[in-house]
Amino acid sequence: MHVPDGFINAPTSAVTAVVAAGAIAVSLRGARRELDERTAPLAGLVAAFIFAVQMLNFPVAAGTSGHLLGGALAAILVGPCTGVLCVSVVLLMQGILFADGGLTALGVNITDMAIVTTVVSYALFRALVKVLPRGRRSVTVASFVAALVSVPAAAVAFTVIYAIGGTTDVSIGKVATAMIGVHVLIGIGEAVITALTVGAVIAVRPDLVHGARGLEQRLKLRVNGELVDAPSAPAAAAPVAARTSRRALWVSGLVTSLVLAGFVSYYASSSPDGLEKVAADHGIDRKAEQHTNADSPLADYGVKDVEDARLSGGLAGVIGVGVTVVAGSAVFWTLRRRRAADDVSPASTTGTTVENV
Repeated sequence: MHVPDGFINAPTSAVTAVVAAGAIAVSLRGARRELDERTAPLAGLVAAFIFAVQMLNFPVAAGTSGHLLGGALAAILVGPCTGVLCVSVVLLMQGILFADGGLTALGVNITDMAIVTTVVSYALFRALVKVLPRGRRSVTVASFVAALVSVPAAAVAFTVIYAIGGTTDVSIGKVATAMIGVHVLIGIGEAVITALTVGAVIAVRPDLVHGARGLEQRLKLRVNGELVDAPSAPAAAAPVAARTSRRALWVSGLVTSLVLAGFVSYYASSSPDGLEKVAADHGIDRKAEQHTNADSPLADYGVKDVEDARLSGGLAGVIGVGVTVVAGSAVFWTLRRRRAADDVSPASTTGTTVENV
């Protein structure tokens, strides 16, 4: 659903840029509360994983494909504020390096794909978790529903933005019907990917999933036919084991992202995605403009001057994952360090007195 340059007029694009900038500023402050030494590395990985999976367009109807938006997945794994930043980092990398999503439309894309999807999905997720039976399965079910709803919600948001600032005279009613219809189908794919990913992380480290906080359960052992709590790990050994498992999760997640972007992406559907299909069918794209970075060495997810399509796309995917994980990790580690500094600062002044000499 990356909106290219020329779809939305300049005044509306400017307003959405202001909205996006304000939301990012709020998210930067909120992420400092959400991130800690355990989850900061995961946040950078989540951004890289979303980048990788967005390269995997899946068919949803005749001549139409869809891909992950990622707002629900990021919000549930690392928190809503951090989730907005994760998707925003991905969109920024895609726009600058890969000419995917217009630079003048960056505010539109962040508002639609990062803010709307994250806010809608996380609000629905929290509501569902409160009414469903308490447990890990409920988190997975809530993730599925929240992700499913977030995609047509983004389609509605785009339609509203286009109704306000679209550059062509088209029937908004027909656009809305087409956008919502195809993105409900795309939402099913989004829901499956989100639920599977959240479920996989919960199975390994539920304490790292923001939406599953408080669901950790003591390990049970069967002794003489009865289930009893397993003895706790020694205090000294627990942090070491936790760091080891976090490292293993991070490495496996990064390897998975590299494989998806560098190899599996070659087999993704080549059909236009939902927005591209609706734009072509209803004339929204009549005033579309060439991307400012159309001559980028990585434009269209291929490496310039590499003739082999498989190798070109694979290298571009690997580069994209690498750049995204580095950029995302830098942002989230900086926020984590600032939080640590804020936490230490009041303590350092406790008990300080001033004496007159």
